[in-house]
Amino acid sequence: MNNVLELKKELKSLANSRQAKILQGFFKTGKGQYGEGDIFLGIKVPIQRKIAIKYKTLLINDIQKLLNNKIHEERLIALFILIHKYKIESNKEKIYKFYLKNTKNINNWDLVDLSAPKIVGDYLLNKKRNILYELVKSKNLWDRRIAILSTFTFIRNNDFKDTIKISKILLKDEHDLIHKAVGWMLREMGKRNEKELKNFLDKHYKKMPRTMLRYSLEKLNEKDRKHYMKK
Repeated sequence: MNNVLELKKELKSLANSRQAKILQGFFKTGKGQYGEGDIFLGIKVPIQRKIAIKYKTLLINDIQKLLNNKIHEERLIALFILIHKYKIESNKEKIYKFYLKNTKNINNWDLVDLSAPKIVGDYLLNKKRNILYELVKSKNLWDRRIAILSTFTFIRNNDFKDTIKISKILLKDEHDLIHKAVGWMLREMGKRNEKELKNFLDKHYKKMPRTMLRYSLEKLNEKDRKHYMKK
């Protein structure tokens, strides 16, 4: 049976120091940066996905061990395995609650973006979403990003109300990674319902951070983009 020690050994054998250095710069791991202390082995995501499939039978306790690790690839693979378990688990609430207990370990933007919609968003699709309004008020950057990214699943199901509400809450957020995330979700909403996006922009575009606004406009025609960029 595949186990966590074998997984760690395989990852070390695939480590690429040159790629690791690039990734540590890309994911801002320096002192005072948002990814401070994050350690990379330098393994590309498609390879990590294949490893996750190979070790998909790992127990929850082993997934916890991976999530507790400072090595980025171990945490991402843990999340890929968790997503697989969520899909086949009859008691999806169990995986959902486990995910929420581990938000402190889901602490870089790719970890959030690749997992939050598929677990939190999916679980809440037909349920009350109060938890998102707790997360969006958190002082933790990644909790707030989980809140807005989880709405991606709702957007894909043509349900925009929570994307709009959470985006309003985050209009004054100071972090660029939140500006990008909100703009991205608004853009995705606009791809499905341009009227809803324009309604939001008409009310808020003058208050939106520049990055958030720019991201949200990417799929609009040139005339509309110019109109909204003229703050």
